[in-house]
Amino acid sequence: MARMLVIIPAYNEEETIAQVIETIRCDAPGCDVLVVDDGSSDGTPDVVMKTGGADLVRLPFNLGIGGAMQTGYKYALRHGYDIAVQCDADGQHPPARIPDLARYVEEGVADLLIGSRYVADTAYAPSLTRRIGKSLMSRLVDALIGGGITDTTSGFRAANRKVVALFARDYPDDYPEAEALIMLHKNGLKAAEMPVDMLPRQGGHTSIRPIHAAYYMVKVGLAILVHMLRKGAA
Repeated sequence: MARMLVIIPAYNEEETIAQVIETIRCDAPGCDVLVVDDGSSDGTPDVVMKTGGADLVRLPFNLGIGGAMQTGYKYALRHGYDIAVQCDADGQHPPARIPDLARYVEEGVADLLIGSRYVADTAYAPSLTRRIGKSLMSRLVDALIGGGITDTTSGFRAANRKVVALFARDYPDDYPEAEALIMLHKNGLKAAEMPVDMLPRQGGHTSIRPIHAAYYMVKVGLAILVHMLRKGAA
């Protein structure tokens, strides 16, 4: 049976992290759980330790989602996990679907399996800025590498050993999800997606607000283009 690790990157998520851990332990009991505290200034690490049921890695300062996830992938590689699943700390990702993501990876459907908000009709209703951003990002990635991934920015994803090893070695720093798909393509690895009903944020505040949407698009778009122009594998 595959050994599975759920990686939860967390920055100032003291309101939601305990419930997320407890729900994962209930809905995905075969998985170990790792919380990577990304330099939180609130009580997130204390809540994790008090709740129990998860290992905790504390980063000395805030590295961003890319640094936190690379830390998680390094942990997964070092401890010999077969599958690593990324799950947000804000309660939007449904832990009950973790076994489905992991099963498809274990069966070899893809090296990276993404929980998508858009590949089929779901109850998810993004804001206008998010709809525009996801559409432009998906079109850019599809134009460069194909594959037809509809939700390039989803952070709910399961990775096999090959992807874990790749991402442990190198991972995009900021807003990494779309750029990571370019890395997969350049290394001969396959991504696929399955429909998932995301939940409303259960607490805290999003790091990508409307005022930052243009910055996000320009920065990630340029990073993707630069990545594609590099010679050889990532």
